[in-house]
Amino acid sequence: MANTPAAATVVAALDAGVRGQSRMEFRHSMIEMVTPVCTSLDEAAGHLLRHRRAAALAAESVGACLVAVGATPVAEPERAVTGNPRYRAIAGHYGRIVDDPAVCGCHVHVGVPDRELAVHVCNQLRPWLPVVQAMTVDSPVHAGADTGHASWRAMQLDRWPGLGPSPWLASAGDLDRTVSLAVASGMMLDDSLILWHARPSSAYPTVEVRVADVCPTAADAVLLAGLVRALVATAIDDIAAGRFAPPIPDHAVRAAHWNAAHQGLTHTLLDVRQERARPAWDLVTDLVTTIGPALDRSGDRALIDAGLARLRAEGTGADRQRRLLAARHDLPSMLAAVSRWTVAG
Repeated sequence: MANTPAAATVVAALDAGVRGQSRMEFRHSMIEMVTPVCTSLDEAAGHLLRHRRAAALAAESVGACLVAVGATPVAEPERAVTGNPRYRAIAGHYGRIVDDPAVCGCHVHVGVPDRELAVHVCNQLRPWLPVVQAMTVDSPVHAGADTGHASWRAMQLDRWPGLGPSPWLASAGDLDRTVSLAVASGMMLDDSLILWHARPSSAYPTVEVRVADVCPTAADAVLLAGLVRALVATAIDDIAAGRFAPPIPDHAVRAAHWNAAHQGLTHTLLDVRQERARPAWDLVTDLVTTIGPALDRSGDRALIDAGLARLRAEGTGADRQRRLLAARHDLPSMLAAVSRWTVAG
């Protein structure tokens, strides 16, 4: 089995509405699908399902299957980047780092009124994003075998400069100085290659959270979006009240993310606020308690509670993939199931 380098054909086969929200990505086996700006989680769910189902039908028309998985579990025969001039420039700058197989994430944008506030929001998110990452791990398999990590995507991306936890920054000016140094060093090709887990978007008036693997179902993606929206709203409330997050050391935040990517919700996570390991679901409970007022304000509480109950019962995407492999010892059967989840309502 191998990834099919059919993304261009699949995008061309989409109906005009969905094609306008879809594009080629870094690899010939990947497509990116973007919802319009949404004001409710139900609206986001509708767009996600419509896009995924349209792409699945287009993939079937060329003998392929659409699979929402964070890192390819099978061979990637076509390692050249797609024709986008920017991707070619990235490949020329970073050399063999770009040879890694396909990885796919789920990025959530939340509107924030101004750039200065967006920088402070990213500071506030730092203690919680490892928990969000642990909830969304969906790439335990690579080259046909379990990697021992719940998110192989995260392990692959650790080789890239400019990725990983966002640093604690004092202001938008501090952000600009930090990025200028990275560009001057060559670590970043240009100032748009800030690929931190949370960043003020360079293109939109948003904070963009990019820590999650692509979600196995639309319902999982909606749960992620609801949690991130409530986290950003809570951060804005706290900043307005003068409750600023402490500048947690970068090494502690990075350790917490490695922990989350390694084991998901199966054991303990590092609580960077208390500087100790705690049961993973205790930290999930802390997160939901923290964002509770924001969930109530948005009317999302019931949907988030239902999503968390499903996550506790079924496990993360990584847990689900591993159960299938253990039961069937058969990668094609596992991928067929994941393909069904991709378009499940």
